[in-house]
Amino acid sequence: MKTSKPGSKHSTNLSEQTAQQFVNVQDIRDHFLYTRDGWLLCYLRISPISLDLLSSSEKKLLINKLTAELSSIRFPFKFLAVSRPVDISPLISELVTGIPTADPKQKELLRQEIAEMNNFALSGEVVERQFYLILWQQQANGERDLLEKSKRLVQHFEDGQVQAHVLKQHEIVQLCNLVNNPSFIHLEDPDFSTRIPLLKEV
Repeated sequence: MKTSKPGSKHSTNLSEQTAQQFVNVQDIRDHFLYTRDGWLLCYLRISPISLDLLSSSEKKLLINKLTAELSSIRFPFKFLAVSRPVDISPLISELVTGIPTADPKQKELLRQEIAEMNNFALSGEVVERQFYLILWQQQANGERDLLEKSKRLVQHFEDGQVQAHVLKQHEIVQLCNLVNNPSFIHLEDPDFSTRIPLLKEV
């Protein structure tokens, strides 16, 4: 096992370094992520819009409305788009339950559809895009101001006919897992427990 010299910057063994230390996360609580270097982060999830379903006039109206709503924002925020694997096992289960009562032709079609769905599941090609905004400020400025900014930004989006909400603790945990390990967080599980994984030196 390799160790750094006493007094050096990296004196902690890599095998004893927690994931929180590695990714600069001190804590995740309520609506906030606290970093080890003194920053406070808040996350908004923006619901996607299918522009293909809108006419040209509806697209222009939406653009103008969002532009007007967001033009009054005078604080910085960061846009984040990530791809998330989708769990299609409920769809496959539903197709399987329909086989016993189907006629021979329907059974063949259902089997073909199930095989196609299984291929999609194994290939990892079934993904959805999720969109987030990140707001931040120094921890010394407190949580209230940042939360008020987040809620104000949510209201601007909703006034512009785009659904949005401030992430809660378990949603921030899911987002962190999604960004750092996209193949892992493929299920929506609101029940989570605090774990401190250790990084192992290879």
